[in-house]
Amino acid sequence: MEDEENLKTHNVEAMDATGQHSGKKRKKQKEVAIFGNYRNYYGYRIEQGLEEDPRIKVMRKEWFEGKDCLDIGCNSGLITIAIAKKFGCQKILGIDIDSARIQEAYWNLRKIVTKSEIKKRSVADKSSDAETNNIIIDPIDQTGQIETTQNHSDSHLFDQVSFCKDNFVFSWSMPGDKMYDTILCLSVTKWIHLNWGDEGLVTLFSKVWRLLKPGGLFILEPQPWKSYVSNRQVSEVASTNYKNLNIFPQQFQEILLDKIGFRKIKNLSSSLNGSKTGFNRPILALWK
Repeated sequence: MEDEENLKTHNVEAMDATGQHSGKKRKKQKEVAIFGNYRNYYGYRIEQGLEEDPRIKVMRKEWFEGKDCLDIGCNSGLITIAIAKKFGCQKILGIDIDSARIQEAYWNLRKIVTKSEIKKRSVADKSSDAETNNIIIDPIDQTGQIETTQNHSDSHLFDQVSFCKDNFVFSWSMPGDKMYDTILCLSVTKWIHLNWGDEGLVTLFSKVWRLLKPGGLFILEPQPWKSYVSNRQVSEVASTNYKNLNIFPQQFQEILLDKIGFRKIKNLSSSLNGSKTGFNRPILALWK
């Protein structure tokens, strides 16, 4: 989820009444995503060539390993899947308001698992050929990296990762008394704030608090006020709410500690290498 101003606009040729190209150029409209549910979000947020979202680098394994986790506003699920794969969650659920993004998330999950299965078969075939021909495999490959001979597969991700289409703030609820060890909310607060005002924001924070187990962790990446300014006209609702907001991002920490009840807060990173301009934001860790 992210800022409209970061999307690129492309020129396309206009057609006349006969269906022929008129030779004139017209601008293709920017993608409108009133909930921040942009397509290819990670592609224009993260610098090319990076294999991992830089936000994951500031997170710790002990926050996720063997734990039940929730990712609010998961978009196409790439961070959700990456956290499960790198840190070994017991379970992680990604929730997003856009059904198209949830479909993409499941597609990404299948793609990642399929890729690992292909790699697993390739390693197995290489080992089998070596045994058949009595070849000793050099454990150091041409890049200088040590090769693994384990037939690793990511098929377990199907059991760990799931996705759900819903409005987390006002309609989604877990059955029974389900609670989470760790909850993520990355670059989502602005969109909830613009669409549902101060009430929506406080409802988000309160709901996260209720869903966290005692000692649980809330990882929050809020957008700065200048980002609100850039997106205030994304819809009539957003424009109206923007004019009536009385809570500002610089007040979030105070609200989370003094009103919601979190006992401790830590700024994990004030600058993330690898994020494109406009996305170097603090990531806050808050403990219940």
